[in-house]
Amino acid sequence: MTTVDTAADKWDRRGVSELNATAAALLGLLHDGPATGGQLVSGADERFGAFFSVTRSQVYRELPALSKEGLVRLGKQGPRSSQQYVLTAAGKKAFKTWLTSEAGPDHLRSPLILRLVHAGSLTPKQRGALLDSARTTYQAQLEEAKNAAKTADGPYAKAVAEFAQAQAKAALKLLDSIPQA
Repeated sequence: MTTVDTAADKWDRRGVSELNATAAALLGLLHDGPATGGQLVSGADERFGAFFSVTRSQVYRELPALSKEGLVRLGKQGPRSSQQYVLTAAGKKAFKTWLTSEAGPDHLRSPLILRLVHAGSLTPKQRGALLDSARTTYQAQLEEAKNAAKTADGPYAKAVAEFAQAQAKAALKLLDSIPQA
């Protein structure tokens, strides 16, 4: 008797190590239903923007790889050649495996902190502009996170919104600790 391996069976043998965080983010978003790359970019910004950035180029790089692995399949063709992607059973299984695996260390990627590390190369006026711009951005993020916490749907969304508030407050505290000279 011959058995036919499904994408989910093949995924089981490879394991979770091949699913990166960006791919997992996209599979998680696709649990809500079929979506185009543009819709996934927007959805990622709405749902993860405060703590996990997903760029357009990352989305369009991951989708063909996820399709090749059988974790998503092509859905309906939309206007202007947009292509929907649909989560497969293997994709659901891979996402669940990723969710239940060891998370590993978090890595902070902050363009602001990278700029601050090199701020000695700026003039005092440029440093002031950098700090003022960052302060405005983080103040807006703090307000957005406060609103998200008020309207959060469930304890997990509320906890994430509160984390976003704490992160924005920490960034503002960092900015306030830098001398204005």
